[in-house]
Amino acid sequence: MGRFVRFASPRNVTVVEEQDQELAPSEVRLATIFSGISAGTELSYYRGTNPYFGKHWDPDQRIFRPLGDGTGAATLSYPVDGKGQEEVGVVVEVGADAGDVVPGDIVWGKWGHRSLAVKPADYVGPRRLPAGANPVLGVFSQIGATALNIVLDADIHVGETVAVFGLGVLGQITAQLARLNGAEVIVVDPHPSRLKTAASLGASHTLNADDGPVGERIRELTGGRGADVALEVTGSYRALHEAVRSVSYSARVVASGFFQGEGAGLALGEEFHHNRIELKCSQSSGVSPQLSYRWNVERLQRTVVDLAVSGRLQLEPLVTDIVPVERAAEAFDLIDRSRERVLQVVLQFESGAE
Repeated sequence: MGRFVRFASPRNVTVVEEQDQELAPSEVRLATIFSGISAGTELSYYRGTNPYFGKHWDPDQRIFRPLGDGTGAATLSYPVDGKGQEEVGVVVEVGADAGDVVPGDIVWGKWGHRSLAVKPADYVGPRRLPAGANPVLGVFSQIGATALNIVLDADIHVGETVAVFGLGVLGQITAQLARLNGAEVIVVDPHPSRLKTAASLGASHTLNADDGPVGERIRELTGGRGADVALEVTGSYRALHEAVRSVSYSARVVASGFFQGEGAGLALGEEFHHNRIELKCSQSSGVSPQLSYRWNVERLQRTVVDLAVSGRLQLEPLVTDIVPVERAAEAFDLIDRSRERVLQVVLQFESGAE
């Protein structure tokens, strides 16, 4: 029997048993070692704030429709199973046609917070970690790909100043990648511990968001010009507004946080309008059309994992808590209530303790 994490209702997490899947000849069975918790999308399931709970998503027209107009039920309802997108596991069984995938291979990917998973061998093959690599690096493949997508969407040039708003896991990785891309990086967050981590990982300047208007301080650091690019990684409308205030005339702001509800605190008639700011969305499901002939989500993921394994991207310092999966409810509560202390919270399964 395997186990998986269930969101039974808002802020109610349980661990449930499930039957093992049968293995087809071209498939392999994975025993999960670690599964990272996303503090963005997953927390919206945990809190019940995801728009899927209150509206109907029309996948054909790609639009949310309010309930009660004949469009059917909400897209999502409790219990919510199978979430989790930052997994790493060990191959424990292979089908007869699994090719060169063998038991003992360490694999990163996406299969939810579950102890056992069956995946096609051609999915597993390109996602194997090199021998000797720390398995925990595998939990960053998805969120790291999102960060790399932000940097690609930002179109950063060597010598530019980039301001990163929000220093959760996604913001920390984004700041490192922006620096690797040739930028001088200014980071903004209200929590001193997160600012300290970012500074240790290469940020040039740290600004506490609670110590006065950020836009003015970024202009002071850039000789009055403002940042060339601002990357919003908070999901806060007020932070997005301050990101707009921080950039120079005709500059770019990339919004990548998962905003919830209506836009209180965002005044688009002010600096956004008067400074001709380009506002661009970046998120995890696909790459920019201009890059799609060369880049896809799998390449984003592999690039981040390769950078981490080589040591050019520092991800291990972002792991603040490793919690046994039996205490998954405590792990989500920790993220929900202690955002100033925690960064990457990881669920550990039995296969990771052997």
